Amino acid sequence: MSGVRTVMLLSALTALFMALGYTLGGSGGAVIALLVAAGMNLFTFWNADRIVLSMHHAREVDATSAPEYYGLVAELAQRAKLPMPRVYLIDEPHPNAFATGRDPRHAAVAATTGLLSMLSRDEVAGVMAHELGHVRNRDTLIMTMVATIAGAISMLANFGLFFRGGHNENGNSNMVATLLAVIVAPFAAMIVQMAISRTREYGADAAGAEISGNPRALASALAKISGRAEMIPNPVAERNPAAAQLYIVPVHVSELFSTHPATEKRIAALEELAQDMGAPVIAPIERRASALSPAKPAPRKSSALNPLRRD
Repeated sequence: MSGVRTVMLLSALTALFMALGYTLGGSGGAVIALLVAAGMNLFTFWNADRIVLSMHHAREVDATSAPEYYGLVAELAQRAKLPMPRVYLIDEPHPNAFATGRDPRHAAVAATTGLLSMLSRDEVAGVMAHELGHVRNRDTLIMTMVATIAGAISMLANFGLFFRGGHNENGNSNMVATLLAVIVAPFAAMIVQMAISRTREYGADAAGAEISGNPRALASALAKISGRAEMIPNPVAERNPAAAQLYIVPVHVSELFSTHPATEKRIAALEELAQDMGAPVIAPIERRASALSPAKPAPRKSSALNPLRRD
């Protein structure tokens, strides 16, 4: 049912793009908008991961450069029965993570150094399991396509607002309709984008709880990073607000206008899931020593996965 709803919402977003094109350029504008939407989606299908990772200046890591972080993702991918994704690290204090890629065989997961230094190992496992849940549910391509079309609608609306001549195909004044279109279309696109994203976030939370076997660790991670994500600047999201839907928590938490469900509701759902599970269905991830996690008690505020070895 979730898949059908997503297809319907994505179709609605494409139709909205065409309707805006028709308002600004008549039937020819609608056809051009359809072709542009198709071209953008085709381009996104093949290049979404590179675009997103480049936008965040993410660097790929492996078992040598980040042994514990990479090993944790590898173990979770094995549990999820997924191919090993490429693993990236983003040198930013903003605490967040995301997944990208057109399918599980071409997936990548990324986390910021801020997130890894803030959370315990079990909490990081919950976060990365959530991202692998997006991969397993094939959300990564859908969400990138949605962000692409929504961004295009906003761009086209801005173009129409400043460059529209105010006449329709018959030469009659149509400025009121144009103004309504360029104002309403981006807002409607945002609503559709939020509806798709919120549905996918609940599904990824459930998948992440199943993969990690510890819903409460994911709930604890969400509680920790949601407040900090609002306070610490995220330059990428400030430049491109459509990118906010990629993260595990939104940059600006507002239940009405957020691309994510309210964090409190997600935590409550995870608590219910933990009670239903009774005990973890999968044994907790064992704590192992590595170059990033010495075999000795870590300082209270440091993370077992701290890539910068901060105290």
